[in-house]
Amino acid sequence: MDSLMILTQGANGILKPIARLLGLLMNGIYVFLDNFLNIQNIALTIIIFTVVIYLFMLPLTYQQQKFSKMSQIMNPEIQKIQKKYKNRKDSASVQAMNEETQAVYKKYGVNPSGSCIFMVIQLLILFPLYRIIYNVPGYVTRVRDTFTGVVDGIMNTSNYDSIMNNFLTQVSDGNPVFRGITYTAGGGEETRNSIIDILYRCTADDWNTLANIGDFSGFSDVINSTHSAIEHFNNFLGASIVYSPKTLITTSFNEGHFLFILIAILIPVIAAGSQLLNIRLMPQQTAGGQQEAMAAQMKMMNYFMPIYSFFIVFFLPIGVGVYWIAGSVIRLVQQLIINHHFNKIDMAKLVKENEEK
Repeated sequence: MDSLMILTQGANGILKPIARLLGLLMNGIYVFLDNFLNIQNIALTIIIFTVVIYLFMLPLTYQQQKFSKMSQIMNPEIQKIQKKYKNRKDSASVQAMNEETQAVYKKYGVNPSGSCIFMVIQLLILFPLYRIIYNVPGYVTRVRDTFTGVVDGIMNTSNYDSIMNNFLTQVSDGNPVFRGITYTAGGGEETRNSIIDILYRCTADDWNTLANIGDFSGFSDVINSTHSAIEHFNNFLGASIVYSPKTLITTSFNEGHFLFILIAILIPVIAAGSQLLNIRLMPQQTAGGQQEAMAAQMKMMNYFMPIYSFFIVFFLPIGVGVYWIAGSVIRLVQQLIINHHFNKIDMAKLVKENEEK
């Protein structure tokens, strides 16, 4: 497999090793599609990546759903314990109540923190994934290699530092996709990386501007062919996965591409709708006593998630939206299968088996 680039990855801190690990997986999927199916497409790579990730998390998903089902059976015992220690706030009583509650969880074979763990894992994947999509050339080596010819042409041009600085100033004006992107002058690998960072975020009009720079006229054919290759592997329903729906609406309106505006609106709408369907299919926990407040908060969070999904997909790159929607669809399928599985299970028998353990 091609070696993984590290200089344009963009992730730092705890996200960096996670992003590198996910980047290796993303790179491997892209290479597989390219080698065996002659497909070069980042959106399809993200979809397959999502399938792999959710298959990996299936045991955790199962445990989460098992907890929801078991809670409907064990809640009377939990409420009984809460009633037993009601108004007893001394440390010994609190400790005894916690121990008896944990014993009930153990009896039914569930982990009360399962839902939180699932959410944390989701976030630990989402944030590094955003960095990968935002810096695909830093993780998918064959995408990076696409820029070799045009970068060589630029760096073999006299006064290219000044040209690229001026070009970045021009194309980044009013375009949030270039936020945080700078040009590193002086030659060497850092300069090559900064040129790739700039070019990867360019619109079709930006590429036309680059090709029409007089100093670059000698390799304008390389610029145009590179632009075509980037449009090919970044294409999702005709739009580039680098741009957020918000940015795509703005640029498409200015360039007269009104179909892209419709796509930009549909992506967050589908993300929110699929999230809502997931919530409707999830088993609802019954609660009483002190757990009623927690259940009400969880219910409110569940219905807040579609709104959250809409906004996070609207403001992040379309590639993140592809991941989000693919994940929702996979969860829908998983939920249907898991619901069917639990409907066939004799829950009383399962409880008895846990008690025997």
